[in-house]
Amino acid sequence: MSEPLLIQGGMGVAVSNWKLARAVSAEGHLGVVSGTMIDNVLVRRLQDGDHFGDIKRAVANFPDRIMAERIYRRYHISGGKAADSPYRSIPMHSVKLSREAEELLILGSFVEVFLAKEGHSGLVGINFLEKIQLPTLPSIYGAMLAGVDYLLMGAGIPRQIPEVLDTLAEHRPVSLRLNVERCDPTTSEEVSTYFSPEDFPHLIQSHLTRPKFIAIVSSSTLAEMLAKKSKVDGFVIENHLAGGHNAPPRGGLKLDEKGEPIYGKRDLVDLGKIRALGLPFWLAGGYDSEGMLEEALSQGASGVQVGTPFAFCRESGFSDDVKKLVLQGVQAGDLSVSTEVLASSSNYPFKVVSLPGTLSEKATYESRERTCDLGYLRTLYVKSDGSIGYRCPGEPVANFLKKGGTKEDTAGRKCLCNGLLSAVGYAQVRRGTYVEKALVTAGVSVNEIARYLAPDQTSYSARDVIEGVVGNLRRPRYVL
Repeated sequence: MSEPLLIQGGMGVAVSNWKLARAVSAEGHLGVVSGTMIDNVLVRRLQDGDHFGDIKRAVANFPDRIMAERIYRRYHISGGKAADSPYRSIPMHSVKLSREAEELLILGSFVEVFLAKEGHSGLVGINFLEKIQLPTLPSIYGAMLAGVDYLLMGAGIPRQIPEVLDTLAEHRPVSLRLNVERCDPTTSEEVSTYFSPEDFPHLIQSHLTRPKFIAIVSSSTLAEMLAKKSKVDGFVIENHLAGGHNAPPRGGLKLDEKGEPIYGKRDLVDLGKIRALGLPFWLAGGYDSEGMLEEALSQGASGVQVGTPFAFCRESGFSDDVKKLVLQGVQAGDLSVSTEVLASSSNYPFKVVSLPGTLSEKATYESRERTCDLGYLRTLYVKSDGSIGYRCPGEPVANFLKKGGTKEDTAGRKCLCNGLLSAVGYAQVRRGTYVEKALVTAGVSVNEIARYLAPDQTSYSARDVIEGVVGNLRRPRYVL
């Protein structure tokens, strides 16, 4: 299996959906689906009606038809729910996941990867955030059941994942050590989450192949550590120009006059050290033109990862309203992207596109009543009685303070979970009147995607992006 020349970015929460990944993979490159919040994505699609029967088709190919069809019947609404009706909730995750939570994560990942791989023999990957740990194990297992070829992970130090892949490939029980904020810094006891494929006897009959693992990093030091201490298969070297979560600046956080983090020479990756590792690597963050691909190849890279141009193409998961606003902005050349230090409860800087009617507006943000009903970015902490608690600086302030948090930590925090689901058309409705507002992320080069729009066109395709980035450096296409 040759390494891909172009990796389509695994943009979070269904922006990198199966339709986009399938289109890219069929062109001979690596299409990547997002595994973030995949259980909620699955059940909200079902409640919207599964109008074309895509999920039903994937369910028919799941190794445990009884389990998959039970979930389908539980959440599917024929014709789709009413626009003013709320989506049905699913269990929030905990250290010990419920059986229902595991089933939804397994099936959600399976469905997304299965549909992305359907009808061609190209490569498909899935992207996860190391920062979101609780759903990781069953989500990976579901993707492997569908034959995923690559697994990519960033936003943290994914040192444990290669061993997880080795273990799950043999259907053996696996654990994952969790990041926990401790009230008592002298406490050394580890907290782990566990998953056992043996609890799913109809699934362990499936033959699994370990996918290649690509770590998304922003420093040569982290790459060197992962290459030395875990069985990583390659790296995406992502700089701070990329959309979504960015690594904080090295050497302490300093802000410019706009309140954005200042990145300097210490944040540049030493590609000489990366090359010395002898592993494939791809460059990301502004590498979305033919000239940049050639530059990456000249630096010894296997290729590039591209996100923002794919994010707003016809096949991506952003809602039509979001795409329209963004493309109107880029045609005018005045779309603004800011790196917000406080927006994400993950404590990673997060890039936000300024769009009317979204959480990027101060008035829109302040009009939202704080709630935490999805909880993917909650932090684990040790309570005074030694048990594990869950808190998020984006939740109601009083609740956060009761859990030992500080008021300062709540300032400016946005609900990424609800905002990102809204951006892809799955906005929750509250009390029949309030609809969760979108939060949109993109890289700093977003205005440059105007070049993919023909003079008489208001949209563009994934193929247009591939042609613009790859040019004459082609890979074979696969028949759909």
